[in-house]
Amino acid sequence: MDHSTGRSFEHRRNWIEDRIRLLASIFSIDVSAYAVMSNHCHIVLKLSPEESLGWSDKEVLTRWTSLFKGPTLVQKYIDNQNLSPVELNAVSDCVDVYRKRLADLGWYMKCLNEPIARQANKEDECTGHFWESRYKSQALLTQEALLSAMCYVDLNPVRAGMAITPEQSDYTSIQERIRPKFNTEKSVGEQIELGALSAFDLTIKPLQPFEEAITNSPQNGLPFNFPDYLELVDFTGRAVLANKRGAIDKHLPPILLRLNISTESWLKNSTQFEAKYRSSFAKGPPSIRRSA
Repeated sequence: MDHSTGRSFEHRRNWIEDRIRLLASIFSIDVSAYAVMSNHCHIVLKLSPEESLGWSDKEVLTRWTSLFKGPTLVQKYIDNQNLSPVELNAVSDCVDVYRKRLADLGWYMKCLNEPIARQANKEDECTGHFWESRYKSQALLTQEALLSAMCYVDLNPVRAGMAITPEQSDYTSIQERIRPKFNTEKSVGEQIELGALSAFDLTIKPLQPFEEAITNSPQNGLPFNFPDYLELVDFTGRAVLANKRGAIDKHLPPILLRLNISTESWLKNSTQFEAKYRSSFAKGPPSIRRSA
């Protein structure tokens, strides 16, 4: 909400949320958590390059051309037109490039940020930067780091005073997990109308699932139990409120005990995640900046 004009920009948060979900279905990237705030967003992603290796050449090209027009040869290949051996080699080169891009974080963020910026500039009848700076990223290499980041992101609206509880936090992954409402047909239609998508013939990818437990085999999902995670988010959210701090130690979620994480360490990491990691790695979230 622009307090000087009374104009609401809530619909742009919806643009970003829809884009996060649709791009994850096009890319070999999974969304673990997200929160779209009024002037920035946070996303926890899992890169899954092995997924793109299983796609056929045509599937790679179809995914890519749902976002970009692509060269004429690629369009002819998708339309099953006859191509010479030399032309097929050129298409094969394109496939190699696109396959890598569809597994790349930088390209995911480029495809997320640029269409949003263009549409916002068009709506505001202005030019210049929409996002304050290039996105910042931080690798999450431990279970505690992953949990802390997800909880920090899911509780952003609560911490900012925009919502009282996680389930009331609009434009967040925690709300979507608790009360799913994502409408693929509506989201695709709006993205096509905005010119941010040319087509979408894929099944929408769910948020990265919880797999209950850690196993020795490769895992695509989160190695935690979802009820435990909800309890952990609720516990942490109540701890954010000053008048609740004194009553929480006796109700520790069992997930903290299993991971041998102390209450003090958890609350510090999950409620101050951004500041803690920025002090070590000088990282921060992408913010929105308007320019005339």
